[in-house]
Amino acid sequence: MRVTVFGASGLLGREVARALDGEALTALSREDADIRDAARVREVVRESRPEWIILCAAYADVDGCESNRGLALAVNCEGAVRVTEAARECGSRLMFLSSDYVFDGTKASPYEIDDRRNPINYYGETKARAEKRLLEMLPEVCIVRTSWLFGHGGKCFPATMLKLARTQRELSVVNDQRGSPTFTPDLAAALVELCRRGARGIVHATNSGACTWYEFAREIIEMARLDAAVKPVTSAQFPRPARRPANSVLSPASLHAYGLQMPEWRDALRRYISEGEGL
Repeated sequence: MRVTVFGASGLLGREVARALDGEALTALSREDADIRDAARVREVVRESRPEWIILCAAYADVDGCESNRGLALAVNCEGAVRVTEAARECGSRLMFLSSDYVFDGTKASPYEIDDRRNPINYYGETKARAEKRLLEMLPEVCIVRTSWLFGHGGKCFPATMLKLARTQRELSVVNDQRGSPTFTPDLAAALVELCRRGARGIVHATNSGACTWYEFAREIIEMARLDAAVKPVTSAQFPRPARRPANSVLSPASLHAYGLQMPEWRDALRRYISEGEGL
């Protein structure tokens, strides 16, 4: 496959580029091509003429999006539109990475692909707007929603917990937000397979199983054999600029429909820990 990846220097983009080793790959960092620059986006797509464009580039600082709304909208929505325009001009298929945060978290069961979007933070709002625009512009687009990403070589929840556990005896972590931790190498492998299988529409792709942030933190500390205690707290006790949904677990039915299943999140975490990340 000829594939162009935007955001190839990010936490997920690096793994996507790795998973495409051996393919005809054009891997673009923000320095190579800022997706807010329509002319540059058009130029690199025309030069690479990909069969697939995988759009990993995003402003993913959920709290930062609340205070930098112009930047969040320019990257996560308008930038995605610029890439979609270039894909349409060149006849390329497009895969857009979206988020569990397009939902409000009030549903008791896992979210299905056709559940109503109702984001409660601005990051989720920018992703929801982008989804709607892209589906209107390019009906064959593949939108992949994922959640709670962690991986090598960048800021993520396990790396933060491991760092804190080396200097603090007790960690307070919220226990009333539930989702599915997702390991970037596992997600990258699934994205490449979805491209190979010609996926279109909305797909939910996360590691299987679910937990709260507190349960996730407790597993991290136990697997790393560290001595820090983990204390459960409520979101109200740990206020942040952006609200988070209480439940953002995504149903895997749409992924299973393509014959794909991702490993359980604890298995993914064991691999992350065993590779020594953050230790």
